[in-house]
Amino acid sequence: MFSKKIRNALLLTAIAAVLVAVGYWNISPESFLDEPAAQVDESAIDYYAINAHSVQFLPDGKLQYEMTADKVEHLKASEITLVTTPDMHIFRGTAYPWHVQSVRAEVNPDGSEVELIDNVRIARTDEKQRDTLITSSRMTVFPQKQYAQTDQAVRIDGAGGTTTGVGMKAYLEDGRMDLLSNVRGQYEAR
Repeated sequence: MFSKKIRNALLLTAIAAVLVAVGYWNISPESFLDEPAAQVDESAIDYYAINAHSVQFLPDGKLQYEMTADKVEHLKASEITLVTTPDMHIFRGTAYPWHVQSVRAEVNPDGSEVELIDNVRIARTDEKQRDTLITSSRMTVFPQKQYAQTDQAVRIDGAGGTTTGVGMKAYLEDGRMDLLSNVRGQYEAR
């Protein structure tokens, strides 16, 4: 009888040892390393706004910009913000804002770079009531630097004529625009 109890105890101990070994083998840390990485949906939107309106002020309290858009969507994976029909007035603390419009835009995560896409229009009327209109198919704007650039065809209407070219660097603060190639101008004689 004593040997039967020892034999049962040894048998139960052996079964328990086998179960522990099988359990360890199934949940060992190495088994987790073989799992494929979870797929990230690059187009997943974590938040959005319809009929968005945004206003930002300079440190001295003057208006920096005011923007409206039909839709704003934030992509979770890349943290890029997609904007549908952005319409922005960039004041920079002055009474004569630049009026920026496009069909859509992409804003980088920290807001330092805005890619305007399709039917880009940048317009301004200065203190002497002179109109300037810049049009292109695509343009990158750096709002904090008050600078815009493009490699696309550009048309500038203003100052009594029309100037076209391919590629542009625009310094919005002082109203200077440098066309990079294929520059053509047509002006009215006075």
